[in-house]
Amino acid sequence: MLALVARDSVDLDEAELAAAIRRALLVLASGGDLQRELTLDDRAVTGLAADIDDPARRAELEAALRGLRATADELPEAATALDSLLSDGDHAWRALAAALLADELTD
Repeated sequence: MLALVARDSVDLDEAELAAAIRRALLVLASGGDLQRELTLDDRAVTGLAADIDDPARRAELEAALRGLRATADELPEAATALDSLLSDGDHAWRALAAALLADELTD
């Protein structure tokens, strides 16, 4: 969910994002239960991540995560999670996609 907190710093075109989420929901639905737990390797998550991928957006996500990390020293679990996201850009990008999809499913 830390990636979702950083989402506001990532410039995502709302129409493009809505279309990508619709495609991801169709993939998720074709796999069975929409309420199952998402993983970063789910086809719906990886597809959404690929659909919205852009080097500038990844840089924005990284900058936002670094900003969060700068304030997380008093929160060791959050700091560890942020360090993990910052050490692997692909992991962080899929985490953002999973968070966006989970957020859509809870609306």
